[in-house]
Amino acid sequence: MVKENICIVYGGKSAEHDVSKLTAQNVLNAINKDKYLVDIIYITNDGQWKKKNNIASEIKSVEELSLEDVEAGEITLLLKESSEGNKYDAIFPLLHGPNGEDGTIQGLFEVLDLPYVGNGVLAASSSMDKLVMKQLFEHRGLPQLPYISFLRSEYEKYEGNIIKLVKDKLTYPVFVKPANLGSSVGISKCNNEEELKAGIEEAFQFDRKLVIEQGIDAREVEVAVLGNDYPETTWPGEVIKDVAFYDYKSKYKDGKISLQIPAELDEEVQMTLRNMALEAFKATDCSGLVRADFFVTEDNQIFINETNAMPGFTAFSMYPSLWENMGLSYSELITKLIDLAKERHEDKKKNKYTID
Repeated sequence: MVKENICIVYGGKSAEHDVSKLTAQNVLNAINKDKYLVDIIYITNDGQWKKKNNIASEIKSVEELSLEDVEAGEITLLLKESSEGNKYDAIFPLLHGPNGEDGTIQGLFEVLDLPYVGNGVLAASSSMDKLVMKQLFEHRGLPQLPYISFLRSEYEKYEGNIIKLVKDKLTYPVFVKPANLGSSVGISKCNNEEELKAGIEEAFQFDRKLVIEQGIDAREVEVAVLGNDYPETTWPGEVIKDVAFYDYKSKYKDGKISLQIPAELDEEVQMTLRNMALEAFKATDCSGLVRADFFVTEDNQIFINETNAMPGFTAFSMYPSLWENMGLSYSELITKLIDLAKERHEDKKKNKYTID
């Protein structure tokens, strides 16, 4: 059997660089190497691109993926052809945060006419920006918690007014979030004005735009979506926390969270969540994969929190685990995503680029 040529891209200039490397290790160890010949491209913290061909053996440590002994190369040349000298059948970006899941690298793949796994430019960028995402959800009629948003320059000039706006419009606790990061990087739960100011200063280290959201006493429930024009969803899963706030440290370092799959919810609530996940997928014109995150209150009110266009994708992350519960293994999920990337690329070839 002739193998397909796949290139996995990971790392990146992002606060989520290390998460990306961990994801790459998991995917490389799970991808079907009888079906795929796999090359890798590592993007360093300072933006250099390094390539290694034909990864056939197990990656036992993420440190192997730093490619210390590999020289940096020119981006378009690295993407031009596989180790076999062929054009890649698909690029598999495993990048989180800015310069990875925000539409920028997707634009590069589009310009180079390369099939790639996951969401396109518009879906990636709008899903990455929490304010734009919320505005699209509002247009779609999806229920959300109250929020405000502002720029760093606005806060520097009108700090007192913004603090007052939070007090007038929201009720503590509130969550302060950089508008364009994931993995809970830079997010703070704030119970008073002093913590609010500290949270704002923390978040502005990572982005020029913030979103402050109303806190709520609710369960955190997530649904995985997979597909292109006709997406499918999983039954919901619930994040069970041993900490007050599900932050970056508790997600990836302390092991203080667990996943309840499927979530213990009424079937009607579960179906509503699945339908809302599809609406959110369509609201941002997504393709490939999305994880939709919700709050469910004790009396079964549902609020959408956000969608993640490149959700956590280690073997034990919520997204693959939800599909595992549906009978789709991690390795099979990787194959399915590659097939969806090729399907979308073939569909784009139907577009005309000349006028008769």
